[in-house]
Amino acid sequence: MVRPDADVSPNLWEDLESRAGQGTLHMTERTLEAIPYLALVSAVAALLLAGFFFNNVKAASPGNDRMVFLMTEIQKGAKAFLKQEYTWVAGFAVVLAVILAVVVAPLAAVTYLIGAVLSAGAGYAGMTVATMANARTTEAAKEGPAKALPIAFRGGAVMGFSVAGLALGGLMLVYILFVVIGEVDDAFEIVTAYGLGASTIALFSRVGGGIYTKAADVGADLVGKVEAGIPEDDPRNPATIADNVGDNVGDVAGMGADLFESYAGSIIAPISLVAFAGGLAAADAGSANAIEFIVFPIFVAFIGMIASIIGSFLVQGGDSTDSHALSAALHRGTNVAMVLTVIGVLAGSYWIFGGDSFDAPWGIAVSVIGGLIVGWALGKTAEYYTSDHFGPVKKIAQQSETGPATTVLGGISAGMVSVAASVALILIGVGIAFWGGQQTFGSGDVFDYGEIGGLYGIAVAAIGMLATTGVVVSVDAYGPIADNAGGIAEMAELDPSVRDVTDALDSLGNTTAAVAKGFAVGSAALTALALFKSFEFAVIAAGGELNLNVGEVDVFIGLFIGAGLPFLFAALTIDAVGRAAQEMIEEVRRQFREIPGLREGKEGVNPDSARCVAISTAASLKEMVIPGALAVVVPLVVGFVSVNALGGLLAGALVTGFALAIFMANAGGAWDNAKKYIEQGNHGGKGSDPHKAAVVGDTVGDPFKDTSGPAMNILLKVMTIVSLVFASAFV
Repeated sequence: MVRPDADVSPNLWEDLESRAGQGTLHMTERTLEAIPYLALVSAVAALLLAGFFFNNVKAASPGNDRMVFLMTEIQKGAKAFLKQEYTWVAGFAVVLAVILAVVVAPLAAVTYLIGAVLSAGAGYAGMTVATMANARTTEAAKEGPAKALPIAFRGGAVMGFSVAGLALGGLMLVYILFVVIGEVDDAFEIVTAYGLGASTIALFSRVGGGIYTKAADVGADLVGKVEAGIPEDDPRNPATIADNVGDNVGDVAGMGADLFESYAGSIIAPISLVAFAGGLAAADAGSANAIEFIVFPIFVAFIGMIASIIGSFLVQGGDSTDSHALSAALHRGTNVAMVLTVIGVLAGSYWIFGGDSFDAPWGIAVSVIGGLIVGWALGKTAEYYTSDHFGPVKKIAQQSETGPATTVLGGISAGMVSVAASVALILIGVGIAFWGGQQTFGSGDVFDYGEIGGLYGIAVAAIGMLATTGVVVSVDAYGPIADNAGGIAEMAELDPSVRDVTDALDSLGNTTAAVAKGFAVGSAALTALALFKSFEFAVIAAGGELNLNVGEVDVFIGLFIGAGLPFLFAALTIDAVGRAAQEMIEEVRRQFREIPGLREGKEGVNPDSARCVAISTAASLKEMVIPGALAVVVPLVVGFVSVNALGGLLAGALVTGFALAIFMANAGGAWDNAKKYIEQGNHGGKGSDPHKAAVVGDTVGDPFKDTSGPAMNILLKVMTIVSLVFASAFV
């Protein structure tokens, strides 16, 4: 590789080399090089905290024998599924690792596998504690939310800090070994392959886990609630255990792999942008000339990790089941972590970029803080459109009085409207981040880095969004634990007051999930943009040329392929849920029909739950292959045909994929909470015709919000990072 032309990267590396030669670097190289080691220490601290919370949860009582039995059944089902899923994915990962070793570099295959293994490990750890925390949360709910909420949160915190700790720790080990110590050739391509490994696991975990959980959920709801007229999580329903298993494999393990990939990718994006813009990928990877640009995103991750650890200790439950009080208690840790991150980033920007060579160190801090605020705003937007405290959900509930058709129409329109607000926020975030980056790097008295400074600002805005991943994932993973706790309370036939507490916790969990998805999809847009620009630089640095003029036929064709790909991906995953759910529905109907006394709840008559677990497992593993492979195969095929068409593909997919992800996540969340709003006694309450209509809306929304929507942001990043890693091979 050679350095790109000056009009693409205006003398960035020559300027930095000049500064190094003139001794104008304002900080010693040794001081800056300590930052990755500090980040590694913070990652270890996060893993120790996860261990502390694990022991804390384990020490709590799991309840009576019936509760322990249910907990064990859920755990056995989840472990069995993950074992089979990871076995399937391992085969795909090995094939891709061999391709990487042959086409890119043998060490790229090594870092790819490291990223994949750590991502899978984080998901498995989170699932293990979540299936242990569910019954313990149910038992604590007997004493009220003050006892139950901290247990559910700490169970989620094991997931949160396992994800953040393993993602950051693994990335820092790879960086230190191959960039700092080894100074290997193609070092930054090798580091980027770590992100590809995480993306591979994330994609299959989200798709496979999402198909599993929604097949069981749809089958349980349509036959149980609508046809049989029995409550949610009723022990008579054969699909109930499978539904609760699905919460853990989809919303815990799948979500954990998703955020692992998002977090690692957001750190890699600005590093790869600087590296590929400067042609370092095949030059002297150990050069410290760009060290300020390289270590700043790592510093942001370090500060965010410390802030998350502090914030996690501030989540304490109160005595009220009021959703506002519970929300305030749960979000206290996130809010404190965000404030601490803002303070740390401001200080760090002056510490790292405070020398004479940079005009305004506060500019890059504005980029990061802008990303953090926009991520929070995206979450709040999702909360507005999915919480039953606000107009959109109440309107859908009211429309349920005229049947399922108007319920579905109401959810679709709410989801579509939410896209407009989210797009506006992303554009504001991009504008602020670009402007902030230019203030620091694009208008200096000494050097002018032009467009690179603004793009770097956008890249670090993505890590700003996910800097507090530890506590954000903790709050998100809390939701499935609370949901499982309610299911165990129902199946164990505990006092209704226990279910009241778990329902209050569960309702809040739907909102926290929507907020986390807002962070994830927002960071996906910014990260994909930065990785896309890195792809452009990598093509040029490899001696090729990237033309993105839509008037060119190959670019135009690629643009339309990219625009259509997210729709095809969504159709495949929704259809997969539909086919699996159909099989589940027939099985539940068969058991109600053929097992005497089951529907009536005759004592001693139990459903065959294992059969439903087996159906969901087999269907999800079979159905996840084609959508998962699509994200890797299509960019490889197009890239080897025409790199310009691939550029168009990535641009088209980024725009439509982002909009689809927001639409599906928010529409699905709105339908779900409209159903819950009716179940609280509004518009006729449980069992009424509006309730049945809302259940239909919820089943339509299930694959939207828990399968296709969350997987969409991974699709975008997988395609972009595959293109980046294989850029030199395409050329």
